[in-house]
Amino acid sequence: MSAWAIGIDIGGTFTDVVALNYEGGGLRTLKVLTTHGDPAQGVADGVKTLVGQCGIAAADVRRIVHATTLFTNALIERRGEPTGLLTTRGFRDVLEIGNERKYDLYDLHIEAAPALVQRRWRAEIGARMDAGGQELAPVDADDVCRAVQPLVDEGVGSLAVCLLHAYVDPRHEAAVRDILARHFPALEVTLSSDVAPVIREFERMSTTCANAYIKPLANRYLTSLQDRLGKLGLPTDVLMMLSNGGLCHVDEARRTPIELLESGPAAGAISASHYSLRDSLSNLLAFDMGGTTAKLCLVENGNPSIAYGFEAARQKRFAEGSGLPIRITTVDLIEIGAGGGSIAHRDALGLLKVGPQSAGSEPGPACYGRGGEDATVTDANLVLGYLNPDYFAGGTMAIDLERARHELARVGDSVGRDAVGAAWGIHDIVAENMAGAARVHVAERGRDPRDFVLLCTGGGGPLHGYYVAQKIGVRTLVCPPAAGVASAYGLLVAPARADRSRTVSMRPGSDSLRVLENAYTELESQVLQSLQALEATFGPVRLSRYADGRFVGQGFTLTVPLPPGPYCEGGHDDGSAGEDDAQDTRKALLAAFEDAYREKFGRTPPDVPIELLNLRVSGEAPPRETPRDEGVAAGAVAAPKARRLVYFRERGDYVDTPIFDRASLRAGFRADGPLLVEDEGSTLVVGPRGRVTQSATGNLIVEILEQA
Repeated sequence: MSAWAIGIDIGGTFTDVVALNYEGGGLRTLKVLTTHGDPAQGVADGVKTLVGQCGIAAADVRRIVHATTLFTNALIERRGEPTGLLTTRGFRDVLEIGNERKYDLYDLHIEAAPALVQRRWRAEIGARMDAGGQELAPVDADDVCRAVQPLVDEGVGSLAVCLLHAYVDPRHEAAVRDILARHFPALEVTLSSDVAPVIREFERMSTTCANAYIKPLANRYLTSLQDRLGKLGLPTDVLMMLSNGGLCHVDEARRTPIELLESGPAAGAISASHYSLRDSLSNLLAFDMGGTTAKLCLVENGNPSIAYGFEAARQKRFAEGSGLPIRITTVDLIEIGAGGGSIAHRDALGLLKVGPQSAGSEPGPACYGRGGEDATVTDANLVLGYLNPDYFAGGTMAIDLERARHELARVGDSVGRDAVGAAWGIHDIVAENMAGAARVHVAERGRDPRDFVLLCTGGGGPLHGYYVAQKIGVRTLVCPPAAGVASAYGLLVAPARADRSRTVSMRPGSDSLRVLENAYTELESQVLQSLQALEATFGPVRLSRYADGRFVGQGFTLTVPLPPGPYCEGGHDDGSAGEDDAQDTRKALLAAFEDAYREKFGRTPPDVPIELLNLRVSGEAPPRETPRDEGVAAGAVAAPKARRLVYFRERGDYVDTPIFDRASLRAGFRADGPLLVEDEGSTLVVGPRGRVTQSATGNLIVEILEQA
């Protein structure tokens, strides 16, 4: 009896479906266009097609794992539920006041990201606690009902509850939830103490409102998905990829769907880490380019970088402070507005520009023949010869090459170029945009891109990786097997993960270690409880402790890993002496923060005490069943399956180029560029200054012999 797992990743243009046989190691893939009107229908159709093609029995499917960008898009496009906010009296306008900082000092027409909750749908109540958790005014049921009733009457279907200092003591918010459950049972309720129990009112309120805004949409989508999978006879207890790069049960995702915002990009980073470690490449830049956007993530020692917040729906793509702050644990990546569907146009200065507008899947690039009338990156790559019009997306789509040429000629006319000149200009501009963003992202983290390997995934990553690598000085490029569906594959090798946090201000040099240990013990219990539903297929759980610390007087914090507990306080439960242990613990805690601070800023201020503000616990459990890695057999050097004319900048013209079939390559394959390697869902482009070999694990490794 075979055991299969299915991974599903919904992108802006394509929905990727992969099926993995754990026992035999076989991987089957399929790309279908995303059905934006009803995404669950596209998923169901794709799964049904792939299962039918592979002859997979429904009873043999043990696991279905899912990632999606639907909820991120809902925030950007403002397609969420009419949402209300219930807060402490006097704090109704925190969402618009924000932190009172301009993200661009010299823009006279600056606009902040619009609040998700209209002002008329924000209500206040008199219940209040102080910063120490002491009750100043109790919760009054009549007060709550008077505040919420007008919102419900106006059609508000989801309510964010964010009361002052609820991160210290959640009793008031819990009481409000119980009152609302009795009087407004149809109302979806999100508590800040459940979603973001950490200090800073604006960020906490923004995160809570964002969760409330997408929660009804997420519940409807997940219910529809489970219903459609059930009708196919497949498991309905779906696992969801979180933004932190780990998996959770679908019921956990319903509670806090805000944690799913970056699930697709996170899966891509996990996949990149998995593939690179197979060839002992622990430090890399994970570059994933799909149909709508490109993403880049720094991976060090085999682990994707993690952040504890990001901004959604930015008004200005690279301007910090121009979006909605979301305080969740997430893979730390940068998104670039360049994908296969990005539209080329002439700007006001008469220059050729690409993006950020995208044709998506509806109507899609001009070459799709679905009504698109704009030249896109995909059209340019097709005309340059990088894409095979007879085998686009694994042969699942018919492509109109002449239509692409026509639209590129039109764009070229507007900037004084022919169709080929416009096509290369588009390809080069996209590479430069991505290279520029990569330089900034890596430099901000104190790293040099020349010290890393560039691993390319997604339908567009292998197409553009060669020239991006040249521009940023990277000398080694890696393209893994099935790179076009790498994010969907990453779902099947990802661990289960849960993160919990809370604000507990304390000074480890002098305050009670027992209070600190009790707080961490409570967070660890919450993490273990969250992962309990998955313990049959994931484990054992590894717990890690972190803290947001600062030197007293500083306004911002630095997140650092802390040594494992327990943290002793002058003695042990068995009565044995422990004063030395307590001093050692204090020294270890202080050293952990100081070492991380020096690495980040170079030096520490003298004689200033350290304060830990937010405590964090991460729990990670690897899958108990992993795919068998058979590697790639050695053999004779493969002959090209075809040749076609492909444009390369170094030659300034089309070159008769060999095209290799990825499936026919063997370990030890070695060839100098220019050449193309076609795989299902992606094409690796290697220019004249490159040399490609295939490792025993199946990774194609490109050595760039000469920089541009």
